Order: sequence, then C-alpha cells, then structure tokens
Amino acid sequence: MKVKVSRKAHFNAAHRLYNPDWSFEKNDTIFGLCNNPNFHGHNYELIVSVTGKIDPETGFVIDVKILKDLIKSEIEDAFDHKNLNVEVPEFKNLNPTAENIAVVIYDKLRPHITSDKDLEVVLYETPRNFVTYRGDNE
Repeated sequence: MKVKVSRKAHFNAAHRLYNPDWSFEKNDTIFGLCNNPNFHGHNYELIVSVTGKIDPETGFVIDVKILKDLIKSEIEDAFDHKNLNVEVPEFKNLNPTAENIAVVIYDKLRPHITSDKDLEVVLYETPRNFVTYRGDNE
C-alpha cells in the first residue's frame, strides 16, 4: 500500500520570461507582459508530495517536519524574495517559466528523498495557472 503525503509552501519571486537569442519584438510576441525588462513578480504556491509505503515503526511515509524543513532550506530560502533571473544560479541560462521552476525545484529536492519514494512538485504561478512535475519517467 502506497500513500501520498503533501506539504504546501509558498514563496514570492520576480522574473522575466525572455530568450536572449530572440529580438525584443519576438520576445514580446511570445511572452507578452512577462517579457517586462524590469521584471514582474508572483506569489508562488508550492505543493510537494512524497509517495511511498508507510513505515511500520513510525506510521509515516515521510516525517512532515523533515519535508517542511527540506522545502524551507532548499526552496524557500533560495527563491523567496529573489529575482530568479539574477539571483538564482539555476536560472542564469534557463528561462524561469513555471515549467522550468518546477523542474528545478524537483531537482533540488530529489537527492534528499530516498529512491524508494516518488516525488511530485505542483507549482501555482497564479491561482489558475499551475504545473506539475513528477520526474523524467512520467
């Protein structure tokens, strides 16, 4: 029997969607307001889920306090109140779309979750726009 355990978190961050290989006009056509050279921000909502078997000794799939602390140290401390394009090394050469942010979050958390457990990242850029990433095999 497998159970999914989820933890909700949030962070506020600025970004600009922009492809340096394109003209400003093409960037503006593709990314619209998100191409603002002065950046723009979001109040991101994050749901991190770990799925696995229940440990018979603890009754946990994962201790939620451990998951909470991991999200804080790896994601919130790294992204909160930051300009993703400028201050977060992972986005130096990667367009910080919601899709790419979700993959980066997954990649930062995956090494800390044992391989017998599945990891899922759901990232809300707005209350109506969100992405889900479960790793390359999904």
